[in-house]
Amino acid sequence: MSEFNIWEGEQVRLRALEPGDAERFHKFDQDTESARNGARIELPRSLEGTKQWLEETSRRNGQDDSFYFVIETLERGELVGSINTFNCNRRSGTFSYGIGVGREYSGHGYAKEAIRLVLRFFFCELNYQKVNVGVYSFNDRSLQMHLAVGFQQEGRLRRMVYSDGQHYDVFMLGMTREEFDQQVFPELRQLTHSA
Repeated sequence: MSEFNIWEGEQVRLRALEPGDAERFHKFDQDTESARNGARIELPRSLEGTKQWLEETSRRNGQDDSFYFVIETLERGELVGSINTFNCNRRSGTFSYGIGVGREYSGHGYAKEAIRLVLRFFFCELNYQKVNVGVYSFNDRSLQMHLAVGFQQEGRLRRMVYSDGQHYDVFMLGMTREEFDQQVFPELRQLTHSA
């Protein structure tokens, strides 16, 4: 029987930030179009500033179930993006996350698999019961990917984001533990039992 690692899927693994990741994240920061899709375009940051951000984020990692994971490929151990959880409310059993994959790595299924791994951990290990995600209306690729993973559109907040000279809506998506078990978990259960 081979070992099973909850942090690994078929293509990617989730891991903690490492000091050597600073240069890769600094490079990701230079792609302002990807930054716009994720949150907002930040002011330029030095490599030293990226190293400080990485140290601070590593220190806070796990507080109140807010985690920052690096997404890396299993095959080559290449850092392709990150996923972080926030708004974690144990009493209500709800949480949110943000995800970003470098432009050159999008379309390979890395984001989908990373999302599924985080959902499995929060639903099956931490006993959360619902995840909520906001997707900007101009980010159709992310919207379609989340719907393909099994999220339901629950609402639309009008004119919530200002970017590139315009106001945009935010689609509110959600998935319950039961929906995860029906749509996503059977796939992951196979990975668990085949290990």
